[in-house]
Amino acid sequence: MPKIELSRVSGDYGFDATDEYGHIIKMDSNPQSGGEDYGARPMQMLLMALGGCSAIDVLGILKKQRQEVRDYKMIINGDRELNVEPSLWKDIDIEFHLYGNIDPEKAQKAADLSIGKYCSVAATLVKAGAEIKYKVFVHP
Repeated sequence: MPKIELSRVSGDYGFDATDEYGHIIKMDSNPQSGGEDYGARPMQMLLMALGGCSAIDVLGILKKQRQEVRDYKMIINGDRELNVEPSLWKDIDIEFHLYGNIDPEKAQKAADLSIGKYCSVAATLVKAGAEIKYKVFVHP
């Protein structure tokens, strides 16, 4: 079972989360609620995790298909529920930007498989009620 250790290291809400391999992620609350901008907000980290999970899937699928991906970028935007606690992610929009000699149909299929089947973070967010929409852009 993965182990995470969380330690307060900055102000009231600045934390370092360390995994069992020693990787550290910095987190904080927003300044409006007492944070000092020490790190990413926990809810933003869910979108970051979605990006990382899906990127690993997409790049792995395209590598197996011998597609030449020179560069890769994702843009993820999300809207949360308003005026409720807890405020969950409601709508998430993703842009996949792939650069290189890549078949656009294979890139689209890789994104479809990631978001619809393989990415555990996407599945978790969908089960919590989020709607994930995405577009794939292939740049030569």
